[in-house]
Amino acid sequence: MPELWPIIILGFVAFVTSFGAHVVAVNLPAYAAQVGVGVAMIGLLIAAYDAAEVVAKPLFGAIADRGGMKQTMLAGIALFVIASLAYLWVDPHLLLVIRFLQGAGAAALSAVSLALVGTYAVDRRGRAYGIYNGIKGAGYVVSPIIGGAIVLEADFGMIFVVAAAIGVLAFALSLFLPKPKAAIGLGLKDDDDGIGLAGLLSVFRQSNLWPWYVVTVVNMFFVGILFGFLPVRVYALGYGPLINGILLTAVSASYLLIQPLAGAMADRVNPALTIRVGLFLAGACVILTPFVTGWLLFIVAILTGVGVGTVWTNTDALVSQQARAGKLGATMGVAGTFKEIGDMLGPLLIGVVSQVFGLTVGFVACGVLGLFALGLIANGKVVSRDKVA
Repeated sequence: MPELWPIIILGFVAFVTSFGAHVVAVNLPAYAAQVGVGVAMIGLLIAAYDAAEVVAKPLFGAIADRGGMKQTMLAGIALFVIASLAYLWVDPHLLLVIRFLQGAGAAALSAVSLALVGTYAVDRRGRAYGIYNGIKGAGYVVSPIIGGAIVLEADFGMIFVVAAAIGVLAFALSLFLPKPKAAIGLGLKDDDDGIGLAGLLSVFRQSNLWPWYVVTVVNMFFVGILFGFLPVRVYALGYGPLINGILLTAVSASYLLIQPLAGAMADRVNPALTIRVGLFLAGACVILTPFVTGWLLFIVAILTGVGVGTVWTNTDALVSQQARAGKLGATMGVAGTFKEIGDMLGPLLIGVVSQVFGLTVGFVACGVLGLFALGLIANGKVVSRDKVA
């Protein structure tokens, strides 16, 4: 196993975007009350960050392959910091622009840090991605608590100061990252098509990755269900906010803690097998969710988190292993785009289905969708990088 400290730094860099996205999102009602906008604008503000990442991740990944991964990542952190601080000097009604610029910076630092893990950890990559995603995921857990405390003690604008400060710390730590030895051989070839449209299309045309991209989207559906619609189920059962908070904390812990363990297991077995097991566990538990109550609901929800966390970290490891030479940044950027697409579409899908047919059908339909995706990869073979280079 390579030295862990570069992986930990990269995990903290990724923490910047998970924290930055959610510390603002969970406090947008306070912003709406302050400037006098409605819930539709709250939805747009959340979507703007995700939309910027969807568009920019493949682009910045491709730029990193040509111009240097570390430099591109540092530029993304700088853009995120500048955009965050800009909120203090612009009209609060321009928050939509600020969020889009934050998302663009986050796209660069997120996609490239993800790719850099693959260059530092050529061997035992699953464990490295598990540690990386565990640190990144901590941002989703602590941001509501920290953001709520900031708004309570100061004001909404101070959230952006804290986000910028975390970004500055990540920038400073990243300066100490060594040049990854694995970068040799990952650079552009003489006939490489660079960062143009053809270069990005060549990544999309890598057919052996498409089943895993589908799995990525479906897994993000499950993430949306866990953190968006599991509370709806809890509310429908009349359990109250305290039980809801305890349950979501337990789910978050299971989702985070399983990732280093699942990554280490993938190194010993293979990532494709662990992904299949995780996806089956998550899909089956999502189907069971509307039919259980009490402690059984806790157990099923925690097992869903275990399944989702296993799929999350090991799809990162598997996709990075199959990236073509000179295309690691672009490939991980494309994978990140599919994550964002799933993150946006998942809550929308279960919301629409549940509105029309009821919450039980919504859970079952999304769980079955996961099992369908499992069928797509049931006989999938992992192709080594040597064969796709």
